[in-house]
Amino acid sequence: MNENFELNQKISKLKNEKNAIILAHNYQIEAVQLAADFIGDSLDLSRKAVGLSQAMIVFAGVKFMAETAKILAPEKKVLLPRLDAGCPMADMITVDELREMKASHPGAMVVTYVNSSVEIKAESDVCCTSANAVRVVENLPAKEIIFIPDQNLGSYVQKLVPAKKIILFEAFCYVHHRIKKEEIATMRVRYPQAKVIVHPEVRPEVIASADEVLSTSGMLSYVKKSPLKEFIVATEQGLLQRMKRENPGKYFFPALSQKICSNMKRTALKDIYDSLLEEKYEIEIYPAIRERAGRTLQEMLKYG
Repeated sequence: MNENFELNQKISKLKNEKNAIILAHNYQIEAVQLAADFIGDSLDLSRKAVGLSQAMIVFAGVKFMAETAKILAPEKKVLLPRLDAGCPMADMITVDELREMKASHPGAMVVTYVNSSVEIKAESDVCCTSANAVRVVENLPAKEIIFIPDQNLGSYVQKLVPAKKIILFEAFCYVHHRIKKEEIATMRVRYPQAKVIVHPEVRPEVIASADEVLSTSGMLSYVKKSPLKEFIVATEQGLLQRMKRENPGKYFFPALSQKICSNMKRTALKDIYDSLLEEKYEIEIYPAIRERAGRTLQEMLKYG
């Protein structure tokens, strides 16, 4: 605890000296969340980056999140504290694979989940989040939609937008994909008064067993407003930590065992300090790629 206190003091000093700010994703370890100036999901934080006066951003998350911040705020220096903090789902699809899908479905438009690399975004028509994926697909003129990379989110969208043909790619978030419907059933028996809320990245059968299907930000809003006291939350464990801090008197239970993203948990408080001190690791994107990816993100922002 004392070590964290000293690190936080040093971090505060460096932030002032370097005109910097710390953004942390909801899935980061608690010490990093508490050191951050803002906590949120990837899109919340990237939008925040655009309006900030600070010239330097330390993004405690995974690589695609820092890339998104750099795309939307190219004039700022964006730092990722750990180079090895990647997203396995984002890495499951390559540019060549996407181009093959586009060639096989020439009339289709490409909707890309924001949890993807900058190169994949640049090959797409529009990005989406888990919160606005349905609205994006509903409003596109094409009848066929290539939806990448998350097959579970794409399957959820297909169920809600049956008029469109959704072409899926076989990729998924390994954390959410591990959650089983049997775990939800077990937890319902243990906590019969609890509402089950799940992220749309979970398997279709888990979605079918839920009371509410919500994005990360949607979950936070739902539990805050709800008069209920108990919730079974099927998502990454870091979000439950934030829920507990912000909703005293309410109880939050994971889907049986805690589900943890090891990539998100790689960033320690010391990494934040080192990143500020040495100004590492800076996110750099080729201008042409950044411009093309930026168009897909700007198109996404039209849908909230």
